[in-house]
Amino acid sequence: MTVSRGLDEQLHEASARMHRAEQVRRRRESIVQQIADVRATLKDLEAELAHEERDVARLEGGPPSVLARMLSNREERLERERAEALVARERVNGHRARLKQLQGDAAAADAELAGLAPASREYARLLAQKEQQLIRSGDPRARELADLGGALDRVEADLRECDEAHQAGRDAHQALDVVLGFLGSARTASTLDLLGGGLIVDAFEHGRLTQADEAAWQAQRALDVFARELADAGVTARPVMPKVDTRWFVDTFFDNIIIDAIKHQRIEKTRAEVKKLAKWTRDTVAYLAARRAQLLDERARLLSRRKELLRPA
Repeated sequence: MTVSRGLDEQLHEASARMHRAEQVRRRRESIVQQIADVRATLKDLEAELAHEERDVARLEGGPPSVLARMLSNREERLERERAEALVARERVNGHRARLKQLQGDAAAADAELAGLAPASREYARLLAQKEQQLIRSGDPRARELADLGGALDRVEADLRECDEAHQAGRDAHQALDVVLGFLGSARTASTLDLLGGGLIVDAFEHGRLTQADEAAWQAQRALDVFARELADAGVTARPVMPKVDTRWFVDTFFDNIIIDAIKHQRIEKTRAEVKKLAKWTRDTVAYLAARRAQLLDERARLLSRRKELLRPA
């Protein structure tokens, strides 16, 4: 064959840049959707925070405080409203931080896309040039070998994307397991509370719920990364963590069997939602593993055919 090795290398590089551009475009679309979701959630949370802060202000000095004193429960109500305002503020700050991270990811994707923009034009030019060389070479194997090279490039790129998504999924599942561990401990404490656990059990339960809430933010970040890697692999997903309601601890001011039962039900519901999300993550990781096996088989088939074509007569 007389096909230029230098041209083949240029085509390979241009093809890789084109594939990367498509990968980054899908990633950016995923990030843009995540940004829209976070902004919508943040708008609701900011409204909730404003409402909670107004409640605190009314109890601290407005007319309702007089009525509350008359009912002899002002301090309890004020403590409860302050706690709920604090939780609302933490949620707003958490989503603002998440939004900032996502905006940084989007800016990085835009910058990379700008650098990859000429790749498609360069590839088209090189492809036309190689087509003329193949035609002039007169070797019937040349065209099939070129096609095999392109197919191998695509399979290799798909394998990389699959591996990256698979690892991101494993990381997300591990993060979800941490959340489930804390919720499981909170559930155990809640069960004891139903049997009359007292203030020590309440404090332990609150501590585990606070840890679960902190771990949930880390899990959401891992799920964001997983969703973007899935987008690179052509899979659309928007996994969102359920709320871990740390306001429950203020119910200890009104501790009774009914409140304890409500808290227990809330923990069970949140735990069930996280378990459902963990199952989805686990199933998706299993799908990616099966997809990787298919790609490995395809690569082996292409390499075998290429070896046959290059074997001396």
